Amino acid sequence: MTSAVKPVATVAARVLRLAVLLEAGLDPLAAWRHLAAADPVAARVAEVDGADRLPTAILAATRDDPDGVDWACVAAAWRVAGEAGAPLAATLSRLGEVLAAADDARREVAIALAGPLATSRVVLALPVIGLLGGMLLGVDTLGVLATTPLGWFCLLAGGVLILIARRWMARLVARAREADPTPGLARELIAIAVSGGGSTDAAVTGVGEALAEAGLAATHDATATLDFARTAGVPVAALLRAEAREERRDAQAAARMRVAALGTRLLLPLGMCVLPAFVALGVAPLLLAMIGSTFATL
Repeated sequence: MTSAVKPVATVAARVLRLAVLLEAGLDPLAAWRHLAAADPVAARVAEVDGADRLPTAILAATRDDPDGVDWACVAAAWRVAGEAGAPLAATLSRLGEVLAAADDARREVAIALAGPLATSRVVLALPVIGLLGGMLLGVDTLGVLATTPLGWFCLLAGGVLILIARRWMARLVARAREADPTPGLARELIAIAVSGGGSTDAAVTGVGEALAEAGLAATHDATATLDFARTAGVPVAALLRAEAREERRDAQAAARMRVAALGTRLLLPLGMCVLPAFVALGVAPLLLAMIGSTFATL
């Protein structure tokens, strides 16, 4: 009994596999069809009827894919390499390494966020824990909240504060996750274009069109780098790739700083919303119930 081929997990791994197939001498469509045996995305791309339409087919096949941004990078690089006459296998091999580095950076951010996310969930549970704590002590805190005017006020205030805290914390986490999904991509693509022997002006124009077609933004202008390389007489492709690596390192460092700051920023909704909600839903009903029972015994 033969086992099914295990699908390749990441876009980077798929791109590197395509690079190996092309390096072995397969034509682009044949390479995609080999990959299609283990990859439904590649199967959709491989249905195209011409190799020149592959960039468009990649975008169409991955429009709703969770890794759509990475696939858009593949489509843009494929188009740039095809138009510039750059070696496609080498282009994909380089792109696979870039995408793998981006995957590593995203995993690092996700790992760093795990602690603050767990903290935010525990913190948001404090008011409910306080309410249950009163019930475990044998005090009718729920009755106070449900049947007395002061209890209604505490319930309303606590509920509103919890809602504000949830939205506030979610916004802080979303800001910590914000990042350029493709740092250094424009420079990498221009390096691919000039490696095909074209002029830098044509490379910049072609890369801009490829990025626009893929729905990607060129976040940094490479004009200064190109002018410097032209004036100094140094290889522009090597310089662009070095600056792309630096741009990715800067983006990763900025992401680490945002995650590190998140732990401190979460203290604001904790102090201003969660703790008052804990008092409103846990402490105040407990005190009101105890005071009520004391007066009832007099």
